[in-house]
Amino acid sequence: MTDHPVAAAGHYLPAMGRQWLLPLYDPFTRLLGSRRPHGELLDQAGLRPGVQVLEIGCGTGNLLLLAKRRCPQAEVTGLDPDPAALRRTGRKAARAGLAVRLDRGFAADLPYPDGSMDRVLSAFMLHHLDPADLPRALAEVRRVLRPGGSLHVVDMDGGHHAHGLLGRLARRSPHAHSAPERLLPLLGEAGLRDAAETGRGSTRLGQYAFYRASR
Repeated sequence: MTDHPVAAAGHYLPAMGRQWLLPLYDPFTRLLGSRRPHGELLDQAGLRPGVQVLEIGCGTGNLLLLAKRRCPQAEVTGLDPDPAALRRTGRKAARAGLAVRLDRGFAADLPYPDGSMDRVLSAFMLHHLDPADLPRALAEVRRVLRPGGSLHVVDMDGGHHAHGLLGRLARRSPHAHSAPERLLPLLGEAGLRDAAETGRGSTRLGQYAFYRASR
């Protein structure tokens, strides 16, 4: 795991809202059925051998490790500001015999060169970002993507038509970027092309939506 100076200075929301709840994150998300949206997101991302894949806000690594299992010959990197979550991901990867890179840092200041990634993934994370950080994070995604590379997002649906606890929480969030009418313009403003909502689904707690944009 690699540490970057920005990680020590910034603030972040732990995966379960409180650091001491982190051990409950994996069983909680399994109960909610998170594997299905993760799988659907990877279907849309179209991973193939040799691609450079980055997950921003990888947390305890569920999507990250699934990506590596599905495409062992992809180069898979996970970024998160929470060192405890990264340690947990590292232990899970070691037990599964999966070689992934784990870096500590923030989506709004990605520690990677321009044009170094083919795919950037984000799962149920963007709605956590502060309003000032989201445009910077999307601009950083564009910067690190290679021409023709793509961003693939799944997040809870905060639109007015959304139902369930996830939708209510998204609408009440002061950040509330997860509805299409909010997120899609920001993707375009960041310089990403062909921004679109690409599907919907639901878990036991509510609805989620998929988004795609490319460089």
